[in-house]
Amino acid sequence: MSEGPKKRSGSSSSSSGGRSLSEPAESPSVTGKDEGESSGVGLKKQIGLVSACAIIIGNIIGSGIFVSPKGVLENASSVGVALIVWVTTGLITAVGALCYAELGVTIPKSGGDYSYVKDIFGGLAGFLRLWIAVLVIYPSNQAVIALTFSNYILQPLFPSCLPPDSSLRLLAAVCLLLLTWVNCHSVRWATFVQDVFTTGKLLALALIIIMGIVQICKGHYHWLEPVHAFETFRDYDVGLIALSFLQGSFAYGGWNFLNYVTEELVDPYRNLPRAIFISIPVVTFVYVFANVAYVTTLSPQELLASNAVAVTFGEKLLGVMSWIMPISVALSTFGGVNGSLFTSSRLFFVGAREGHLPRVLAMIHVTRCTPIPALLFTLITSLLMLCTSDIYTLINYVGFINYLFYGVTVAGQIVLRYKQPDLYRPIKVSLVWPVIYLLFWAFLLVFSLYSEPVVCGVGLAIMMTGVPVYYLGVHWEKKPQCFNITIGKMTHLCQKLCSVVYPDMGGNLEPHSPPKEDGVGEMDAASHG
Repeated sequence: MSEGPKKRSGSSSSSSGGRSLSEPAESPSVTGKDEGESSGVGLKKQIGLVSACAIIIGNIIGSGIFVSPKGVLENASSVGVALIVWVTTGLITAVGALCYAELGVTIPKSGGDYSYVKDIFGGLAGFLRLWIAVLVIYPSNQAVIALTFSNYILQPLFPSCLPPDSSLRLLAAVCLLLLTWVNCHSVRWATFVQDVFTTGKLLALALIIIMGIVQICKGHYHWLEPVHAFETFRDYDVGLIALSFLQGSFAYGGWNFLNYVTEELVDPYRNLPRAIFISIPVVTFVYVFANVAYVTTLSPQELLASNAVAVTFGEKLLGVMSWIMPISVALSTFGGVNGSLFTSSRLFFVGAREGHLPRVLAMIHVTRCTPIPALLFTLITSLLMLCTSDIYTLINYVGFINYLFYGVTVAGQIVLRYKQPDLYRPIKVSLVWPVIYLLFWAFLLVFSLYSEPVVCGVGLAIMMTGVPVYYLGVHWEKKPQCFNITIGKMTHLCQKLCSVVYPDMGGNLEPHSPPKEDGVGEMDAASHG
């Protein structure tokens, strides 16, 4: 990795030359060969409130609620406890999102928890968050969602058998290529696709919920009556119920993705928290009532036996129109791939801007203002994942690490309160909320370590491979001159091929705060080294 853009120090920084937490890193601007000149090109604020909600909802609601909500039910041991788990995890997700809302307007930078962890806990901690995301989390998730999309598209062509694996991977690759092109072409096109497909999946889920309400009106609510709802199909077990909560929490994954694109939000200080406060309750409502609808038609045994609950549900109630459900799953996953590409490319873009990834990934197209190198990097890593046979194993290994950093980020909110109590916060939530989130998070984390020590250990080992990479690629500043020259030539070649330059970040990261007095608001944020 090459030397990243330098950071400037505040006028009254800490002893180690820190900068304001909300002050942007100074990015060199390059136009053609003229380094140091302002390109006048920057990320545009084009994401309004509706698109912001679509990003959150579209990233949370993937194929899971259509395909396999049985993970929660299987471990909860009864319908009643499963519904309680869905409601509780939705509430806890809302608490975590509330904490992220404060961090998002206090540190108004894209990159989400990577940016927050880096600024609060230092460069190494931030790099490890980025490393595990670059190495496994985003490429594997995007590959799996694309494979799910291709499976539901091809299934009607192979009614009596499974589609060929090569066909699945080829169509998944086409899906990734198409959506990468859309995201490279225009931010407006990408958000339009997200809006349309999020609306489509919500309409499909609304159909499921309405059918459930009709079933209840017809008297089909056997498994919703308290005497039957808590009828167990296996003995209650504290460990299994904890695993049920863990499954529920993973189902809400993606609630923090809007924080990755803060700099492209129109009026982020209003729209970031608004989008969060609208989206999380909507998702919780949809998840709970979709599960209620399922049990009005399917018994717990039928639900657990189904590989695609929504499809089975549709076959029972929709008759000749049952094709709606597999199409809905395909459309949902298509939108999920788009949202994941959009947000993950911004994470890699910010990582490069901070000097933690090759600098070329911090460039944007001169006219389209899209981070084309970061998008292409995301595409390539996802396509490589399609070539492996152990995608699901990798996801299991790093799922624990992903959840680990949620807690680290929320803990950072408390640390920041004590380090900089006078830092301007447009939103300031009671510290009771991060404490509640951390208690729930610690419970799930301890249980994960206890129940699956090998999986968690491998995940930690994968993350720790980033330590030598950090010290060799980022911390080591005096690299051989030939290395720097080679990287510079490669960067310049990529600039020519993609018509990209370093963005002018002057207007995007201005903190929404009163003038600083006596150094208030300065802290020793992590440098790139």
